[in-house]
Amino acid sequence: MRHIPFQLHARGIALLEALCAILVFSFGVLGLVGLQSVSVGQAALAQYRTDASLLSDELIGRMWASNHAAPSTLQAAFNSSGDAGGGTEYQAWLNLVKATLPGVKAGGDGAVSTLPTVVVDSNGVATITLFWRTPNESASNPPHFHTVVAQIR
Repeated sequence: MRHIPFQLHARGIALLEALCAILVFSFGVLGLVGLQSVSVGQAALAQYRTDASLLSDELIGRMWASNHAAPSTLQAAFNSSGDAGGGTEYQAWLNLVKATLPGVKAGGDGAVSTLPTVVVDSNGVATITLFWRTPNESASNPPHFHTVVAQIR
């Protein structure tokens, strides 16, 4: 029996190891690219949430700066009334919301309205809900929302 040296049996093993290492490295790089893309998307969503919070705080500030002695005065100026509009202060604020948040529009053609709602009750409790959809979201997806409740006295 002839004995074949060990090196002849191991031919190509270094190439196989290198290919496996490249494969593992490639999966790692793909994972990092995927993580980066998710991170960018989440940063955009955080920006929209921050904008919604600032917009609701601005409206509360407008309520405090207005004549808020009687809840009926607040209701007349700030309550929303569906797609038909609302009070004068609500309309001015709505234009700012439409310019700041994406996908804010009245419903129609089976689409759900994403206009913000403002309800001031008889005790002066204001409930503000803002809705938005990111530019790449389908209209069939439920909109994102931010709700704030404040007591105005």
